[in-house]
Amino acid sequence: MGSKHWVDILAEQLAEKLSTRNKEVYVFNGGLSVSGVQHIGRLRGEVILPEVIRRVLESRGYKIKQLLTLYTQDAWKGKKPQLQAFDNPEEARKYAGWPLVNVPDPKGCHDNWVDHYWSDFGPYLKEFTDGKIEVVTTTELYRGPMKQFVIETIRKKDKVREVVNKYRGRNKYPEGWIPFEPICSKCGRIDKTVALSYDENDGTVEYRCKFCGNHGRARLEEGKLNWRIEWTGIWKVLGVDFEPYGKDHATPGGSRDSCKELATAVYGFEPPEGEWYEWVSLRIGGREADMTSSGFVGITPREWLEIAHPHILRYIYISTHPRRKLVIDLQEIPRYYNEYYRAERIYFKAETTGDKEEDEYLARSYELSHPKNPPAKLPAQVPYTHIALMVQNLPRENMFDHAIKRLRKTGHVGELDDYSRKWLEELVVKAYNWVEKYAPEHLKFKVPEEPPVQIYKDLKYRRELGLLAEKLANLDSWDEESIKNAMIEAGGGMSPKERREFYRDFYLAILGKPKGPRAAPLLAVLDKEMVIERLRLASRGE
Repeated sequence: MGSKHWVDILAEQLAEKLSTRNKEVYVFNGGLSVSGVQHIGRLRGEVILPEVIRRVLESRGYKIKQLLTLYTQDAWKGKKPQLQAFDNPEEARKYAGWPLVNVPDPKGCHDNWVDHYWSDFGPYLKEFTDGKIEVVTTTELYRGPMKQFVIETIRKKDKVREVVNKYRGRNKYPEGWIPFEPICSKCGRIDKTVALSYDENDGTVEYRCKFCGNHGRARLEEGKLNWRIEWTGIWKVLGVDFEPYGKDHATPGGSRDSCKELATAVYGFEPPEGEWYEWVSLRIGGREADMTSSGFVGITPREWLEIAHPHILRYIYISTHPRRKLVIDLQEIPRYYNEYYRAERIYFKAETTGDKEEDEYLARSYELSHPKNPPAKLPAQVPYTHIALMVQNLPRENMFDHAIKRLRKTGHVGELDDYSRKWLEELVVKAYNWVEKYAPEHLKFKVPEEPPVQIYKDLKYRRELGLLAEKLANLDSWDEESIKNAMIEAGGGMSPKERREFYRDFYLAILGKPKGPRAAPLLAVLDKEMVIERLRLASRGE
């Protein structure tokens, strides 16, 4: 791992390329099709990647406008997961081929499909970024600046066809092809119409619908361009200078190359610089799959914020080069916090890896993981696992106040600055939600209100449990390390088999069942007097 961060390397390379464009304000863009669930994977390449590079360049004096373009005119495919979003999937088949923005909201709480699925993503951009991102839609663009580009495309249709056909393999577009897809006024589809002619006088396109047979005319804002040409048009009308793109567009001779040739050979402008990025997969309970919008695989930014801070996801993305595959495992949220905390300590020079270059890389990743600025000093750090165990044993009412009292008692925190207090207040709620939704079973527990005395007389290691009770009673500090050492002493000299049996009896004594979370972290979040009382009762078999 080199000390120079990939963000800074890309920013330097991009600055060199942008210098030839001589613009006062540069435009960065990302593109999303709102075809279904707007998952956290989409934050990686289209939002956070251009944002961190923008912020580096802005710190060097560049003026940059960052956009996020939503492809809302795309045809709704009517895939099985999309259909199943409706209460009546069979009836919803009639929306297949409609522009996304025209498909109704399957839940009836928003004006349309786009608004519904954007609601779990768009409003949360300010949590994951510095908030300086402007959202535009292709529907709006076709009503505005894209209109002139459509006219230019129709006028240059022969040259457009010549370039596009170079990239189409066997299914070439025929002579006379008009690269415009009107919305059928009868069936509503945008994917089955064939443009027949264009009337420059009234600005309408004559079309025939292959689905319903309708023959009609459409205005230029009532349709869209072929997707390659549309992509090129968005670059031109928005003046895009930099735009990342998914690995599916990165193939030499692929879609992005075709758009670059359209830009230079047909429309006479310089295409944007780019950087390709890998997909993000999601793993829940051992099942793993690439996140996909129309396939409804993934969790949204809103759902992420229920279980973790935005800084953690940013850190995952920023500490990993965008061309590397990533798997987000929702059971591993505590580990992600541990990695973030370690980078935080390195940033504040409270820890070192022993490798100067690695320290610099991790510190830079931490610095950039903040949507705005890092805190002024090292905040309080409480392990996520500790909070997740603790909240299972706290009253729901005024949970944070109970948590702080417990954390002060165990020495995890002292006086809290404003940043630390806010972070912990949010963490208590997030960890509670994580336990409810994603925590592995071995971390979940419930302490019976009354000691499970009916099983105590059958315990095999009652004497050792009594010894453990006395060792714990003599501890000056009720923390994981002290508890762990006491348990090691109480179980000294045991064989691996005997140790397993001892721990089985330990869990039975405390939880009334033979398994539970790791012993020392568990006891550290429980009341010391209660633990000692149960172990003593168990040792006496009563």
